[in-house]
Amino acid sequence: MEKFYQIWKKFGKNFEEGGKLAKFSSFYDAFDTFLFTPQTTAKRNGTHIHDGRDSKRTMILVVLALVPAMLFGMFNVGYQHLDATGQLAEGLSCALFWKAFGFGFLAVLPYILVAYIVGLGIEFIVAQIKHEEVAEGFLVTGFIIPLIVPINTPLWQVAIAVAFAVIFAKEVFGGTGYNIFNVALIARAFLFFAYPSHMTGDSAFIRTGGTWGWDGGQALVDGFSGATPLTQLSTGGEVHQSFMDMANGLIPGSVGETCLWAILLGAALLLMTGVASWKTMLAVFAGGAVTALLFNAFGSESNPVAQYPWYMHLVSGGFAFGAVFMATDPVTSARTECGKWIYGFLIGLVAVVVRVLNPGYPEGMMLAILLMNAFAPLIDWCVVQANINRRAKRAKA
Repeated sequence: MEKFYQIWKKFGKNFEEGGKLAKFSSFYDAFDTFLFTPQTTAKRNGTHIHDGRDSKRTMILVVLALVPAMLFGMFNVGYQHLDATGQLAEGLSCALFWKAFGFGFLAVLPYILVAYIVGLGIEFIVAQIKHEEVAEGFLVTGFIIPLIVPINTPLWQVAIAVAFAVIFAKEVFGGTGYNIFNVALIARAFLFFAYPSHMTGDSAFIRTGGTWGWDGGQALVDGFSGATPLTQLSTGGEVHQSFMDMANGLIPGSVGETCLWAILLGAALLLMTGVASWKTMLAVFAGGAVTALLFNAFGSESNPVAQYPWYMHLVSGGFAFGAVFMATDPVTSARTECGKWIYGFLIGLVAVVVRVLNPGYPEGMMLAILLMNAFAPLIDWCVVQANINRRAKRAKA
């Protein structure tokens, strides 16, 4: 490894100022800081914290936390396919397990590749134009986007959504660390409003013969995306899945959002490493539970979503995934300690309110997080101002 490092650094001299490849310095820097811990340290006198963890290593920890949800999502895609084609009539054998995972792996992998190729391609181009380092934020964003879209979404639509999100939700604000809204959620929002037929999950939209179309019971089903429990509930249907069914995740839904246990495993890693705030996570679940309980007590009995048990809301749709991986985004969430409680609670509240009062949009979590992204700076300002006022009163006393 040491020999490779020396060769790599010698090659890097070509990208330094005056070198043959100096105009591509941002490309080299991106790979250099990804593969190795940067050797640069603070130069000024004074007290500084020296730590090997930089933003890229923090992003890699988040990606590792997302891996369980991704792996289960791949299996679930294949499981739904086998279930739709009647191959699970006699149960899930070891052979069918690997068949399901293999099918899901091949189905999800193109989405990951498209997200990274398009998103990182734009990041590299912008870095070259601005003569800056390549931002590391898309390491996580490019991993999340394939996990929050249904598997029936055409790849060209995903590519357009990624390009839109990176350019208009990130780069126009100045790049990583300056964006107001969660970039992955902007990509999902773009898909939801531009191509709603693929995002609502209210039908069995399948791929046959290499093109997307409706299955009339005759064609071979290559991919399957059925109605989610929340969609069934919002249209007056019944949800037949139990709490454990929903937590186990073998249900239709976006790729990485269905299995509670996989999401909680990722949450444990984020909390143990200090990457995410437990206050924000807990507040989101608390806000959703309290709001659902209020609707259970005072909501219309004719509205099935209002009478949906509070604990079912927490495991339905993208609630848990959003609470763990997107509400805790350090760039777009509240940063004050008290503000994290308020910010998280309001996300849970708004998500359930949208689910209950807007049957046309049964999910709610995406809108709740994006809305609170906009209010996060105001929440922090109010918290700081309240602290200043309290201290001013104590000083006068």
